[in-house]
Amino acid sequence: MCFLTIIMAQKNQPESKNQLNVELSEEIAEGIYANLAMIAHSNSEFVIDFIRVMPGLPKAKVKSRIILTPEHTKRLFAALQDNIKKFEDSYGAIESPGSQDFSLPLNFGGTMGEA
Repeated sequence: MCFLTIIMAQKNQPESKNQLNVELSEEIAEGIYANLAMIAHSNSEFVIDFIRVMPGLPKAKVKSRIILTPEHTKRLFAALQDNIKKFEDSYGAIESPGSQDFSLPLNFGGTMGEA
């Protein structure tokens, strides 16, 4: 089962006007894998950098950057909360370490390999 949430910019529009045809190219449909996100903000925007950290490497690369208005960021936050609840209702709680246990996954908890 897949849940899709569309975050609309229009407010207080009649239901019939909220129809949106979303086009997804093959390249974008493949997605970009990221295992770290960094978030920065100003008074007018939020910037979310999606980063891929590789095991044993001290350098990581930003794979995608998304820039949102504060209003759209709040809508995204609500949509993520709603989808996490739906996911956990179907598959059980998502395990996550406490904030004091979090560190950058520089070696993913495993041993470092050699080439």
